Amino acid sequence: MQNQLDQTLGAIGKDFENQIETSSRFYVEVDIGRRAGKLGFSDTAKKYRTVLAVVPLKQALNGMKVRIDGRTFVNYGQLDSGVVVPARVAKESRLPHRLYEPRGSMILNFA
Repeated sequence: MQNQLDQTLGAIGKDFENQIETSSRFYVEVDIGRRAGKLGFSDTAKKYRTVLAVVPLKQALNGMKVRIDGRTFVNYGQLDSGVVVPARVAKESRLPHRLYEPRGSMILNFA
């Protein structure tokens, strides 16, 4: 299952690779379980159902936006791809990661 998690997180990074800016305040959320399900990883989809990855974006997207306190992301890890996940998810994967340092104010984009 660990390999499935790594593949799922890798796929999320690949989906957004040209849009990621690691230190941006703008971001979108991606449901890790839902993405795993689309890849056919049913066990991983169940385990990570409703667990969200944060994808920091180069620029804001059109549509609704909500300002979020950056302290929400304390104890999150940032993968080398730039995708941000809860620390427990980062530790469960074999992907290289570091402590995420969010901005004081973040802006969630709904696309």
